[in-house]
Amino acid sequence: MSAAHASTSAQPVKLFAQPVGEHISLGRGVRATLFWIPMIIVGGILVLAFGPTPPAVAPTAVFFVLWAIVVSGVRVAAQWERGVILRLGNFHGLKGPGVIYVVPILDYVRFIDTRILALNIPKQKVITKDNVPAEIDGALFFLVSDAGKAVIQIQDYKFAISQYAQASLRDVVGGLSLDELLSERQRIQEQIGAVVEERIKEWGLHVDAIRLLDIEMPEDLKRVMSRQASAEREKRATITKAEGDRMAAVNLAAAAETMFKSPGAMQLRSLQTIDGLGASPSNTVILFPVEFADALKRIGEALMKQAEGKEE
Repeated sequence: MSAAHASTSAQPVKLFAQPVGEHISLGRGVRATLFWIPMIIVGGILVLAFGPTPPAVAPTAVFFVLWAIVVSGVRVAAQWERGVILRLGNFHGLKGPGVIYVVPILDYVRFIDTRILALNIPKQKVITKDNVPAEIDGALFFLVSDAGKAVIQIQDYKFAISQYAQASLRDVVGGLSLDELLSERQRIQEQIGAVVEERIKEWGLHVDAIRLLDIEMPEDLKRVMSRQASAEREKRATITKAEGDRMAAVNLAAAAETMFKSPGAMQLRSLQTIDGLGASPSNTVILFPVEFADALKRIGEALMKQAEGKEE
């Protein structure tokens, strides 16, 4: 296996919602029941009345054809469906959910799904305001708020809203810089949704949400951004360390001033330091009395004064 093929096969595969039919046929069982039960009853009555003779077969066949035409108009709409009725080509109204009746030959019905639908926005190649190429894909979530307008006002509302969302994404991102594109994703999504909603509300549709999934940029730009981010983190680390050293120096100066004002504080600090060394063979501690050090200091100061007096 080649390296190129291995790298391609290692990439994760995106899964998108598969398109489904707009109508689930729930009326077949109802139509079959309404057709065969009366046929069996009427056929049995005619056979009992006339016997299996031509006078019984002809009325049964006529009733069979007429009843089949009548029963063919029975439809069942699911809870999330609305039936758009066209009578002789004119909009007649909406029906559903539940059992509805469509006049055969005269009426045409189209069932519309009113649930929230998801559409994939394929990768769009855009150029940002600062002339940076990028590829962006996303997902569109919408629903049909008015089934009548969705059928009458637009030929294919799913295809239309998908194309309009793609165009709006390119328009909005084209007016932004790369930094805005990377840092203000929520605002961009809301802006694209508002642009699409303003147009499609005339089609009987409503945008629930638009989400940007991936933003891909050239590899050389990614490396430059990585170096910039690394330099920024190093700068913050240096500033933080310098700030810590400054605070430590201020605190040490304050501690030294406090110890200077209290002679016993220095002795306590010395004892704490000795105690912190611990009992270890590698540590050798030689205790030097502090009083002796002070006495030597005073003797030294006295000798210096005496020497200065002799020189005068």
